[in-house]
Amino acid sequence: MSVPDAATTVAAVVDEIRSAVVADRTVLEEVTAGVLARGHVLLEDVPGTGKTLTARSFATALGLEFSRIQFTPDLMPADITGSYVFEEETGEFHFTPGPVFANVVLADEINRAPPKTQSALLEAMAEGQVTVDGETHELPDPFVVIATQNPVEQEGTFELPEAQRDRFMIKTSLGYPDAEGTRELIDRRADRDRPTPTVEPVVDRERVLELQAVSEGIDVEGPVRDYIAAICRSTRTDGRVDVGVSPRGVQRLFEVSRARAVLEGREYVVPEDIKRIAGPALAHRLVLTPDATVDGVSRRTVIDAVLEQCDVPAMDPQSTD
Repeated sequence: MSVPDAATTVAAVVDEIRSAVVADRTVLEEVTAGVLARGHVLLEDVPGTGKTLTARSFATALGLEFSRIQFTPDLMPADITGSYVFEEETGEFHFTPGPVFANVVLADEINRAPPKTQSALLEAMAEGQVTVDGETHELPDPFVVIATQNPVEQEGTFELPEAQRDRFMIKTSLGYPDAEGTRELIDRRADRDRPTPTVEPVVDRERVLELQAVSEGIDVEGPVRDYIAAICRSTRTDGRVDVGVSPRGVQRLFEVSRARAVLEGREYVVPEDIKRIAGPALAHRLVLTPDATVDGVSRRTVIDAVLEQCDVPAMDPQSTD
């Protein structure tokens, strides 16, 4: 598949999702970039903003197998990964896969479960497999976790472990719709006879794998690679940050920047691609100092400051023709 064909296909996917989800197109493109780059996505918002509908709509539009896990305080790791069940007829144990065995897994309200249960997803997200009772089981390909979480100020929520936050390629927020969007919600509901809107498949599993392969072939010139490295290094020297972007975060920014270029129909990454995706790709990886937290400094503010101070590389004129 060519890059222009991939861009057209991805645009059709986003358009189909927008037929059900009232959200800023930029946010949906951020989620799409995460999927193209074989990453996982974290959606944080107050209840009722359409996080669950967004995840389900992505799975349907992409033609992928979908599974939903509702995280609750009493959810156990085996409820996610599956377990071995004893069969009386054969006198043997057999593995019963859990809901994590799907192409798109919705981890709904992930931070309402304790950290022990949240950590059950770590191996799945990092390696595309789960290990139960010493046996390793491969997960479907592609495999994407779209997790939703409520702000930690909400009652009954737990802070996600730092190691798990770092496994998410993208963290973004749908936010409340504006006045026009709110009216559109009402009009859409009035025009259908079911509470929940639906979307139609635009592509299938094989097509999604092709789109991901296109993203892997995007060119990133040396100066642009240096720019990515400089941004990530600068987060580690900012006085408001205790823990900056990890080496894993550097790689994920590189990967999702290539996916961002695909969305624009380009065969190469430009600095603007990195600027547009740096916030969603990096901010959630930062651990701020206690003083910065008390002062109300946001992680996005730190990323914006880093982008301001890093020199933007000049591109080869031939690359922008």
